[in-house]
Amino acid sequence: MPTQFELRQKNAQFANAVKAGKKAVKPSRQEQLSKRNPVSLWALGIVLFVVVGGVLFELARILFL
Repeated sequence: MPTQFELRQKNAQFANAVKAGKKAVKPSRQEQLSKRNPVSLWALGIVLFVVVGGVLFELARILFL
């Protein structure tokens, strides 16, 4: 198991490599959250269901009443 000094040294090397312009192995949490869609898929589905359903009911009301 690496010592605490070795871990700090490796972390410093990694941070310097990232600052130098090399890509990080894993994107940061902030980057992941910025790429995430602000509206979840199920919420979008519910909104579309209500809108499309409303349009269909209005068309039925106009055509049949």
